[in-house]
Amino acid sequence: MRVWTRQVPQVWEEIQTTGRYLVREEYVRAKNLEISDYYIGLYRWLTEMLRSRIDMPADAKFPVWLALTEEQRLPLAPNTISLTLNIPDEHLYLLDYDKWGYRVNLWYVPLDSEDEARHNEELARMGIGNEALLITSSQGNFYPLLKRKIESSWMRIFEGPNERMDLNVGVVFEILPEWVEEVEFYD
Repeated sequence: MRVWTRQVPQVWEEIQTTGRYLVREEYVRAKNLEISDYYIGLYRWLTEMLRSRIDMPADAKFPVWLALTEEQRLPLAPNTISLTLNIPDEHLYLLDYDKWGYRVNLWYVPLDSEDEARHNEELARMGIGNEALLITSSQGNFYPLLKRKIESSWMRIFEGPNERMDLNVGVVFEILPEWVEEVEFYD
């Protein structure tokens, strides 16, 4: 599948030098600064959940995020490159971007809009204004069933991508030189 990713130029250098690129923890930390620990935990969870779903290297720890349509491509910016890749399907995983967003925010991933409305009504009845606190604070100790319901719902992100490709995001766990079709450098 043809996909795109924006990276720093060192990624292309690493592909050429070592024959592949893997995201390392220091890259996640450099990009996310004070919220790095959160993203590292989130990406480790995603990586472990995807190990049995796609072909990935044993030493992969973090995802490379991919745009699946030309419209989703991030524009070039200073100190970036854009890689156009053609990735074999067995190495690529597609996620519904909205469902992933719910997971990132520690929210309940609903089955549909009606399920989401029922869930929000349940939160309102209980006086819960920020459902993420059920996961990140001791508030979850007072509502263990609700906390478990939210955490269990996160598996819904693996039920398949959205039917509309522009509402999905791609994930791969390495970039190999034979997958690179084009490298665009920022001028």
